[in-house]
Formats: sequence, structure tokens, C-alpha cells
Amino acid sequence: MTASSPEENLLNRPLYLPNGSAIRNRLAKAAMSETLGTYDNHPTLKLVELYRRWSASGIGLLITGNVMIDRRALGEPGNVVIEDETDLPLLHKWARAATGHGAAIWVQLNHPGKQSTKGLNHSNLAPSAVPFRKDMASLFETPREATTAEIEEIIQRFGRSAAICKKAGFSGVQIHGAHGYLINQFLSPHHNRRTDEWGGSPEKRRRFVLAVYREIRRQVGTDFPVGIKLNSADFQHGGFTEQESMATIQALAEAGIDLIEISGGTYEAPAMSGSLKETQKASTVAREAYFLEFAEKVRASINVPLMVTGGFRSAAAMNAALRSGALDVIGLARLLAIDPDAPAALLQGKDSAQRVRPITTGIKQIDQMGVMEILWYALQLKRIASGGDPKPNESGLWAFAKSVLKSGWGTFRTRRARA
Repeated sequence: MTASSPEENLLNRPLYLPNGSAIRNRLAKAAMSETLGTYDNHPTLKLVELYRRWSASGIGLLITGNVMIDRRALGEPGNVVIEDETDLPLLHKWARAATGHGAAIWVQLNHPGKQSTKGLNHSNLAPSAVPFRKDMASLFETPREATTAEIEEIIQRFGRSAAICKKAGFSGVQIHGAHGYLINQFLSPHHNRRTDEWGGSPEKRRRFVLAVYREIRRQVGTDFPVGIKLNSADFQHGGFTEQESMATIQALAEAGIDLIEISGGTYEAPAMSGSLKETQKASTVAREAYFLEFAEKVRASINVPLMVTGGFRSAAAMNAALRSGALDVIGLARLLAIDPDAPAALLQGKDSAQRVRPITTGIKQIDQMGVMEILWYALQLKRIASGGDPKPNESGLWAFAKSVLKSGWGTFRTRRARA
């Protein structure tokens, strides 16, 4: 980075990625699960409307939420699945909704592994047959261990989905390697207890993510941006550690990854929502970003573009983080669900009038699970996608009740659509 005056708004600077492509500024919309697909997993015009609204705000990069690579492996009802070219015309409209306003749009590709609620899929696979913690076992079934053939098929599917995204006109793809989904499960010694070539040591546990990246790169070429979302740590006993994350980032940087987004946590330990004590140190509160300290450690030894998501609220803190050189892109998620026009203000050095707040139901068991950080915000996205405005003060309990009913109906419809 070149030197800058304290008055300069660094959010307006373009970013040039290792493969030569550019992002028009340093603001990115991080992935949020929209669940705006049909119950048989096709994209809809609501996604077109949602991303058109965000792109018009002036934001540099839009990353879609939770697009699955296999219709047999869904994370939730309403996921979009890209496994063939059936939806190419609508995918093209979705891409153009963003690029037509000058933003880049990357599709986040994912496989849930074990992290899918009971009844949604016929069965769930994972690196090893490790159950969820006791208080979540009623919601998530114990997965079966994936076979070598299944692992190899999943790798091929990631590549195929990425190639279709490129053909549809999207600007890039992001591999979801965080938050407890399948790639994160392979990286974690808690979830991955294999003793074959896919587990047993940190090197073997990261073989899967490297294979996914290389297959995607093989199918899309060097001119198409490929990024990854990766945990700094799982914040879970026996899980993926900072040391292992650092080694994984080094391996991905050497392999040629274009952008690494740093996050953390899983459904069982949701650090990405800021709900864990580890993310609430005084230094974190002062600097706003949850994972900035880890980004500084990465930047000290690894030269790869970094994006940090989680906790940022003010233009001043975003500029301070960029000025420090610890990161290259500011990731925003929940703020854009309650203020889809926030980037327009931030790019002028002004703060959004809205503030992200903890979403609770008042029911301790539910609030400890962190699910409201997904369910409540998903309802706001649906309002924007329908041409309306979000309701920042909506009741958490009401949103939970509405979401539970919708999820149950959605699971039934999804299973029926695949019958």
C-alpha cells in the first residue's frame, strides 16, 4: 500500500488481485444465506432484485450466500444449487444485476457436510461420523463417513459449479471453507478423525481444500478470481486452531488463491456473530473487527489479499484497519441486511444510520445457539428482495416463530420435490 493522508477515505481505493482483475473499491458484501431459491433449488428473480439493490449502492464486491454444488446435500430449504446448466439464463440475469452497476459478484460455493438439519436431506455425510453436541443433537443427525469415491466426486462438483458460474457471467467464486461446513469439517481434527489420505495430520486434513481449489482452477483458468472464506479458528475444543489456519492460508497462497476472507466459528460455536467471549475483548470492541488481530498475524508473514468480516460499524474504524495494512477488503454482512444503501454513505466517509444489534428471542436455549443471527436477517433480505425495505426493529421472537414454520414447510416441500 502507498502512504496516505489521515483524511483520505481508503474505502474508495480499487484493489488489484493476484490474477490481474480489479475490484472498484474496498467494500465487500460478505455472504449471507438468502434462501431465496425455489424449494427444488433453482434461482429466482428475487435474487436478481436483491443484488441489483446492493450493487446500486456503489459497493465493490458482492459475494452470494451458500450456493450448493449438489442437490442431494442442502444446508437449508431454499438454497440455490448449481450442478448443471439448466438455470443458465436466470444465473446470467443474477450476475448482470450486479455487474451492470459496476460491482463484481462472486458465487460462494458450498457443501454443508453434517451441518444440515434433520429431514432435509436423505442423509448427511462428513469426513467422520461425529455427532453434534448434546443440546443440538435433536436438530442435527449424526452423519455417515464419506467414502473416497464420494470425496472425489465432491471435488469434481466444486469445479463443475465454478465453471458454470464463469459461463453465466459471474465475476468469480468463493469457496466456503468456514463456519463448520464440509471443507471446515475436513480441516478440523474434531470432525475429521480419518486415518487415510484425507486425515490423520494437519497436512492430510488440508488436502481436501487444496484439491477443491486446484480442481476449480483447472476448470475456470487463471483469469477468473477464486477466493476462499476460512476460519481463523473454530473456537471449539479439539477443533481447527489458529496455527493450522495459518498453515492452510500459506498453502493456499502458494497455490495461487486470489483473496482470503477471514472469519471464525461454527454452528456449535458461532464466533462469526460476535457471540463468543473470545471475540469481545476490549481491544476487539475498540477496533470493531472480530478477527483483525489474526489478520495482522497473517499479514506479517504471508502476502495474499485479505478480507475481514465481522464487527465493523464505522467508516473511521474501517479506514483505520485499511491504513494499518493488515487487510485489503472490509467485509459487511448484517449491516447490509438492515441498510442496503450503507455503502453509499461509507464511500463518502459517513456512517450508516443503522446499528447492528444482538437478535434474541428471550429463550435462553435458542439464543445460545446463535441461529437468530441467520434467521432474523434472512427475513430482512426477503423484504429487500421483494422490493421493500428491512425492519431493523423487528422482534426476534416473532422472527423465530415465523422462521420455524417456514423451515418446517420448506423441508417438507424440498423432500417432496426430490421424491
